[in-house]
Amino acid sequence: MMTAETPDIHPVRRGIVARLLGGDSPTIATRNTTCSGAASRAGWPSTKWRPHRIDADFGRSNDAVAAARATPSEKADWPNLQPVGGWRKRALDLAVASTAIILALPLMAAVALLIKLVTGGPVLFAHRRIGFNGRPFRCYKFRTMVENAEQVLEDYLACNPQAADEWRETQKLKFDPRITFLGQMLRKSSLDELPQLVNVLRGEMSCVGPRPIVANELVRYGSAADEYLQTRPGITGLWQISGRSGVDYARRVALDAEYVRNWSIWSDFIILAWTAVAVMRFDQAS
Repeated sequence: MMTAETPDIHPVRRGIVARLLGGDSPTIATRNTTCSGAASRAGWPSTKWRPHRIDADFGRSNDAVAAARATPSEKADWPNLQPVGGWRKRALDLAVASTAIILALPLMAAVALLIKLVTGGPVLFAHRRIGFNGRPFRCYKFRTMVENAEQVLEDYLACNPQAADEWRETQKLKFDPRITFLGQMLRKSSLDELPQLVNVLRGEMSCVGPRPIVANELVRYGSAADEYLQTRPGITGLWQISGRSGVDYARRVALDAEYVRNWSIWSDFIILAWTAVAVMRFDQAS
């Protein structure tokens, strides 16, 4: 179990880790359902899964939003360190993301229209994730789940102890009742992640890097949390080209740490090239 005192965590990031983990409870009271006993026995943690409304912040820089909302103590926890890769990685991100979003605009418009026609409700889903130096941001995706996904997940885990164990171990479900049929198609093709190009342009994510995680997942990274906090999360990375959903969580953490420790601009080019191959392997999609 990782804490702010875990060895190998960089001193300037101990405050970040403590702040992110301090306010997050690992468990949640069981909903009053017919399967409450199963949930109690399974001991599954709180999902803390809650979509955010897409508002005026969508077009603003994450740094500007964070600076406007952060308290003085929070700002003190955000040391002015440069992300791994510096200006070279940022230049690559801007070139790739701006080109990709222009080429993908017709496809993104078609996907948005399809979601609206087939499922109704919001087209985009925004989830709070942890970025460089622990800065929270809203990670955008096309919506692939039912609108009441949080309630559906809680009820499903309460009635299925084995699924609760799977969720606790991997934060994923092989058979996820929240995902619509259209959502499955979008996930298999990775089209649901196209809106994250906006996150890249805003400086919240990179084209290549560790997958963005929620605050509760930092406990799974141990001392590797230091590597995660050193860079911007990525749309793709070593995990995606190494088997995607076929890779267990511990291996995923190791791959994220390996990427940060051995970063080079050429590794980003290679991962981007292999990503085109990986997304075609639908059997390994998450």
